[in-house]
Amino acid sequence: MRFPCCGTELFLTDVFRLHEAIDEELGAGGILGYLINTVEQMVLIHLIKVILKIKSELLNEMLFIKDGPLAFFGQTANMYKPMCNLVAYLFKNHNLYLAGLEKSGAFVEHADEISEKLKDGTVLILNNNYIYKYILPGKPDLSRPYGATTYYSNKIIFKTNSGGMYVVSLPNSNVLADPKQSDFHNLDVILSNIEKLKCDMYDSALIPVALANKLVSLADHPSSGILQKFAKGAIYNS
Repeated sequence: MRFPCCGTELFLTDVFRLHEAIDEELGAGGILGYLINTVEQMVLIHLIKVILKIKSELLNEMLFIKDGPLAFFGQTANMYKPMCNLVAYLFKNHNLYLAGLEKSGAFVEHADEISEKLKDGTVLILNNNYIYKYILPGKPDLSRPYGATTYYSNKIIFKTNSGGMYVVSLPNSNVLADPKQSDFHNLDVILSNIEKLKCDMYDSALIPVALANKLVSLADHPSSGILQKFAKGAIYNS
């Protein structure tokens, strides 16, 4: 894209501001996490665009699951606003089944700590007061919900009927300081599917996320074969 006023070319990477995270000493290593998180959500947006173009009714039959919270962090945080607009558009004109699942962090640790105190099938909606009182240090600002400049979602803790604990972020067109159950679209359907997709590979695992992680892990294909041949060669040569 070129600006008509001056002819300067604007690249997609400029929008994400990833160049601002490059350090003179550490190089570009610091942008990796931001880049992965952004690319994952750009793929999600592209899939939604394709579905809307081919057959928008399919959005009523698909559940999108993101590995991690529904948010943009660091230099890419400015992308949360367009995502809020997209979520609002989809809820108004079509539909959207989307959830972000967290495997680690302060919220997951807190969920583990309170798991015995929650009854099976419980949904704990996290508001500002709860988050800053029990999970993160600090005093809540009622005018600024937690994650107001990064999240396009609100968090809940869900304990399944079988005792599994999940920290789930669900999309909202406006991040709320004190969300209620009625503020979440398709809550019951999403949580029901999360329970059905449980996997025992690791804590809070879901089948599609676990399969994706297994496929790209170092110990899996094709790296496992390479390591096996290397080990055999080392043994035979010793």
